[in-house]
Amino acid sequence: MSKLLIALVLTFTVQADILNRNSIIHPAVGDSGMVVTQHYLATEVGQAILDKGGNAVDASVAVAFALAVVLPRAGNIGGGGFMVLHNAVERKNYAIDYREMAPAAAHRDMYLNDDGSVNKSTSRLGYLSGGIPGTVAGMWEAHQKFGSLPWKELVAPAIKLAQDGFKVSPFMADSINRAYASMKNYPSSVEVFFPEYPLKPNHNLIQKDLASTLKRIARYGKDGFYKGKTAKIFAEAMKNNKGLITEDDLLNYKAVWREPLESSYKDFQIVSMPPPSSGGVHLIQMLNILDNFDLKKLGHNSKDYILLLTETMKYAYADRSKYLGDPDFYDVPVKQLVDKAYASAIANDIQLGITTPANDIFPGEKLPTEGMETTHFSVSDKYGNTVSNTYTINSSYGAKVVVEGLGFLLNNEMDDFAAAPGIPNQFGLLGGEANKIEPYKRPLSSMTPSIVFLDEKPFLITGSPGGSRIISTVLQMILNVVEFNMEVSDATIQPRIHHQWKPDVLGIEAGLNPEVINLLNTTNQDIYIHSPGTSLESIVLKNNYHYGFGDTRRPDSLALGSND
Repeated sequence: MSKLLIALVLTFTVQADILNRNSIIHPAVGDSGMVVTQHYLATEVGQAILDKGGNAVDASVAVAFALAVVLPRAGNIGGGGFMVLHNAVERKNYAIDYREMAPAAAHRDMYLNDDGSVNKSTSRLGYLSGGIPGTVAGMWEAHQKFGSLPWKELVAPAIKLAQDGFKVSPFMADSINRAYASMKNYPSSVEVFFPEYPLKPNHNLIQKDLASTLKRIARYGKDGFYKGKTAKIFAEAMKNNKGLITEDDLLNYKAVWREPLESSYKDFQIVSMPPPSSGGVHLIQMLNILDNFDLKKLGHNSKDYILLLTETMKYAYADRSKYLGDPDFYDVPVKQLVDKAYASAIANDIQLGITTPANDIFPGEKLPTEGMETTHFSVSDKYGNTVSNTYTINSSYGAKVVVEGLGFLLNNEMDDFAAAPGIPNQFGLLGGEANKIEPYKRPLSSMTPSIVFLDEKPFLITGSPGGSRIISTVLQMILNVVEFNMEVSDATIQPRIHHQWKPDVLGIEAGLNPEVINLLNTTNQDIYIHSPGTSLESIVLKNNYHYGFGDTRRPDSLALGSND
């Protein structure tokens, strides 16, 4: 055999080891990093930062600000969220809570009509529905502690995108046009997003006021948002439109470093977000329950597998309705909820192939004595650092109002509080005393940014938007990878299910095997087929490579690898 032929054979062998030829859809591959977001332009921004030598936190900050421009339905500086990260030098995990807070003037009954009913309009639309934004503070905290590149350099790409504009994709045009009915009542929103209606694909979307706001953030850091000109304009717009946020509210906002939740599942370590996110608690709770069953034997997305997941979700979401809230205001029984003995007690009551009516499941029965339009991104770098970040303005386009003079969409996060006992929010989730409205309190969330470790090294970075479906989506993603050994791409595209205790219906994503659906129809569990509502943006680290995949449920998603 010639030397050339030998070289070609060896080359082919190496390449064949990188990608799994049995995979249905192949992931993006990088040898020194990966960025996965819901918009290709934000992904490109993050990858460019990695290629400059920036770390995962640097890239995440740049991505977060870029998404505030190119993904207005969810990316934001007018909202908040959670970041879970792993620092390779310290070999330590961190969690940043930059969730929105209720203004000082907020009170428990602020959205109730005279008859005690909830005025859903005021809690979901306009200035009164907005909590104090946390995104800028969260990105600033992450950068101050772990950033390596200058702050200005990380905000600069977002400024350019806002100032020069970018071409609106068909998917984005459809999304904006669907929001017209709710946004048309706000001149500031119409001015930005509807130079014409319907907005056409390839329109160059320029956001001059947002560019100016970003320039102040680039120059002054966190103070460029929470103090000075931006804060004054923000407070004045609130005052003029019956909102509650004041300059003092902005000044008093703080992002909080919290201890991430950590647990084990078989050979893996699960790291996720603690309260006020409910995601980490109930992700771990459900994994603990499922650890009592042989999932591989049941078979992926078989009838019995789906019913087991359904029962598990019912118990977790029932507990969520009663026990979860802001830990700074309410003593959340986290240790009890994630206790493996508690999970085993629940597992003992689950019968394979049998469904339990929701009314027969009670929150914490065996305890010992979060718009659909959220967005997630995942980042890994060549230094071994990883970031899992989920942030939101709650509903699609938040409160539907662009803050006058500042150019960003305001969140409607106040709807995530329990406006009244027993009254569900827009995602159908129930809440109680633990999640009542109080000044400077953070509303409960379902966001579940997570990192899975294998042999003490980051293995899977994942998360998703999707309101109440977030937790169940992340659960299924983890199971697809760690239980069924799917590639990150194949694991992402699998049809998903969801049950949140009440209403007592099993949601099944279109695409599930029809034979399995027919079998499920023979049970006493009500089911319905729904369109995709979640979008996983995930990375798997193995074989010295970074494998990323942007969920095809959102056509603008993109994963890009960084290569030395």
